[in-house]
Amino acid sequence: MRKQDAMTTRDNAAIARTLNEALPYLTRYDDAVVVIKLGGHAMGSDEGMANFARDVVLMRTVGINPVIIHGGGPMINAMLERLGVTSQFVRGKRVTDADTLQVVEMVLAGEINKRIVQAINTAGGRAVGLTGKDADMITCVQTDPELGFVGTPTTVDPRLLHSLFRDEMIPVIAPIGTGADDETFNINGDTCAGAIAGALKADRLLLLTDVAGVKDASGEVVTALTAARVREMTADGTIAGGMIPKTETALDALEAGVRAVVILDGRVANAALLELFTSEGAGSLIRLD
Repeated sequence: MRKQDAMTTRDNAAIARTLNEALPYLTRYDDAVVVIKLGGHAMGSDEGMANFARDVVLMRTVGINPVIIHGGGPMINAMLERLGVTSQFVRGKRVTDADTLQVVEMVLAGEINKRIVQAINTAGGRAVGLTGKDADMITCVQTDPELGFVGTPTTVDPRLLHSLFRDEMIPVIAPIGTGADDETFNINGDTCAGAIAGALKADRLLLLTDVAGVKDASGEVVTALTAARVREMTADGTIAGGMIPKTETALDALEAGVRAVVILDGRVANAALLELFTSEGAGSLIRLD
């Protein structure tokens, strides 16, 4: 016979209540595609990665089709320094020359990608690691000749991803694509996630970053935004710095057919579940007007 103390009973009651309140959202997202951009800083510790992996496996278990696109800037920087590869910068952006590209592909497609895949598989999921080069999924053009092998996606072929969904697999994609002449391009992680989400007509694009969301002039997170409001806040300087490319990615994804984009703090435990399965959500949700 099982015995429970008062604290355990209260904890179990809270868990049951949470599951009950989440039911409408679990039903609402059945068979939905949710694209998640996992940023380098948001990956955090091994514990944080394990927690994220459990969240992704839970999504797959309740019928969501999650797709993970990851960055890895801090890890790339560390490897470049360790190997003594000197970086050149143009207008504050790193030039991806041939030597740098080798390191980028090694770190993104190797170390980071497989770490995420292993974490998801350990949590009970079935993840497969990919890059945009696999099955010619992502075709790019050179973003700026001065930046070297940095690409902007022009086409995304989602057929491989749909095949994986049918087999209940979880794709984990490194942001690397192919050019028209078979050259390899490094792609900004947010840009890559937005392009994939648009090609899949995803229900949600979650940009997990290291900030709580889009903030207004007083520093408060704005929980709901329209595309028009984002443009206004960018024009008046409220949205500035590193938040501009994230909101630009959001607007491009919405125009491509994504239902909504959320910018949220990936360092918060269970951030993606809070966004999907609670009425309060998490971070800043952006929709078309």
